[in-house]
Amino acid sequence: MSWHRKPFCGFDLETSGIDPETDRIVTASAVRYGGGSPTTGRSWLANPGVEIPEDATGVHGVTSAHAQEHGRPPAVVVEEITTVLAAAVTEGVPIVAMNAQFDLTMLDREARRHGVRPLVDRVTPRVLDPRVLDKRVDRYRKGGRTLTDLCQHYVVQLDDAHTAQADAIAACAVTWKIGARYRWLSRLDLDALHHEQIEWAREQAEGLRAYFARTEGKTEWAAGVRLEWPLIPAPRTGGPW
Repeated sequence: MSWHRKPFCGFDLETSGIDPETDRIVTASAVRYGGGSPTTGRSWLANPGVEIPEDATGVHGVTSAHAQEHGRPPAVVVEEITTVLAAAVTEGVPIVAMNAQFDLTMLDREARRHGVRPLVDRVTPRVLDPRVLDKRVDRYRKGGRTLTDLCQHYVVQLDDAHTAQADAIAACAVTWKIGARYRWLSRLDLDALHHEQIEWAREQAEGLRAYFARTEGKTEWAAGVRLEWPLIPAPRTGGPW
């Protein structure tokens, strides 16, 4: 049976900012999607321990006051998220994450920050990233490549965009649609597809880096484009990294 007809573990984070090295998890969701069963999931709200900037609140709707009153300790939240994802991987279920490099790196750094054993130290996940897949199968399509854009292109309903659970479900649905539409992709086994995405993501990042480098006003952005996928390795601090 093709990978797109088996269960997915959709994963999404909403955060205090866009730098996984310094910003924090605010909300998270992990969903079980597909495989002929109803979608189920679990969501979390953390008290990140830092102020949530207004720009971030404008995206996901969570204020600092709300997180402080209703959020749980970040170490507990990160431990629970990591445990859920590790259990899915142990079952052979792939993690589906839109722009996985960001979400998985953010989770990794939060784990290290709070003394939680990181996901990559527990299991070796297989990841499906609809952003990487879409850029591979339809490289020259004009227009944006956000999750909202992909949902419009692949005719996937997205209600409550930028809530973690809605985005996790939508990422799974888009990934399913890509697998169903591009049969050559669905014929790859999961291990092969994961490793292909490593190369595709690198090629895509190299293209973005080159674009920034030659575009006036964006040249300084080139150095910030990382080539690793699905996770940027943690900086070496004398530990295993």
